Amino acid sequence: MKTVAFTDFRKNASSFIAEVEQGETIVLLRRGKPVAEVSPFADTCSVSPAWKKTRTPLRLPGGDLSSAILSERESAA
Repeated sequence: MKTVAFTDFRKNASSFIAEVEQGETIVLLRRGKPVAEVSPFADTCSVSPAWKKTRTPLRLPGGDLSSAILSERESAA
């Protein structure tokens, strides 16, 4: 991992992007503090998002809600 001042990156962006294409990760510094990380693009994501993960369905004891509503309607009539 390489650290570069933002102004140097701006002046020599083309050469730094070429390094990133070769697999180098560059951390950009502004006033000595890291503000961004430039890394090679990865086509595949190693971690799938939470919404894509399979989950255990929620099971509650008792009957289903629609049956309870229908029986309530029948008893009220």
